[in-house]
Amino acid sequence: MSEANLDRSAGRIRPRRLRSTPAMRRLVAQTRLHPAELIWPLFVREGADGPRPVTSMPGVEQHSLDSLVTAAREAVSAGVGGLMLFGVPQQRDATGTGADDPDGILNVALATVREAVGDDTLVMADLCLDEFTDHGHCGVLTTGPRGETVVDNDATLERYAAMALAQADAGAHVLGLSGMMDGQVGVVRDALDAHGRSDVVVLAYAAKYASGYYGPFRDAVESTLQGDRSTYQQDPANAAESLREVRLDMEQGADMVMVKPALPYLDILAKVADVAAQAGVPTAAYQVSGEYAQIEAAAERGWIDRDRVVLESLTAIRRAGAGSVLTYYALEVARRLNG
Repeated sequence: MSEANLDRSAGRIRPRRLRSTPAMRRLVAQTRLHPAELIWPLFVREGADGPRPVTSMPGVEQHSLDSLVTAAREAVSAGVGGLMLFGVPQQRDATGTGADDPDGILNVALATVREAVGDDTLVMADLCLDEFTDHGHCGVLTTGPRGETVVDNDATLERYAAMALAQADAGAHVLGLSGMMDGQVGVVRDALDAHGRSDVVVLAYAAKYASGYYGPFRDAVESTLQGDRSTYQQDPANAAESLREVRLDMEQGADMVMVKPALPYLDILAKVADVAAQAGVPTAAYQVSGEYAQIEAAAERGWIDRDRVVLESLTAIRRAGAGSVLTYYALEVARRLNG
């Protein structure tokens, strides 16, 4: 091709024309954020008389029941798609008995919020024992073959089934199975169906990694964990097992699947979303506490444009394949999107 033809070709093909103005960029945008795609994680603390700030997560609070209801109604007004509730009990024990106690803080909170908002948004429950056990693990402990302490997978499943029924009775639309026990989806689905609660949605944390990004969350729930959860949460070095976990959870009846954390695992998210889409199952992702805290810390130091990075990070998660995103920015971003 002659230099003249090259010059003419360069003049005809100008991708920058589609980036020329804000209106043009809006018109051709392939990924959009909407309040209905956002799920707001909320913490409720037993005995609290008002909201208490979480030190490592500026802007995030442990709620009292009253302030939780206020937050839930604000979320409904902003069009937020769902509320994921986590309980912070005053008393904990080895098997997490507060988790399935109808008078336990999480179940009381679920009932209170469901009464306040009805079906105007989704009321979602974290189904895991870690907030309720005195050892901080996601299941019941036992002694392994070499005398070591391990999480008893099958004994834990019995506790999850009891939790599922308690949370469904309290009014949860969606149960978020986050414990990463083998077989948890099938056991919970069977328990719900056997008790006439086939209406309750199971959201499986299908690809939940043993991550260092959870630190601030453990501050928020006042975790008592000693050690780590590497024997049941996934290895950050591995990708193939994520797809295996997703397929197993879908086979067991998961209505939705999730990847956690989100931004450091966008490659996993993209693969999971593709596999789930082939089965017609929606994919969610959790922008976890460490992701949130990094943005806040860098913004506080003036190193990044906070508002811009918040939207950019959520857009990246959606672009990778998440149909919905759990994010501590849910209310703030919903209000921004509403103008």
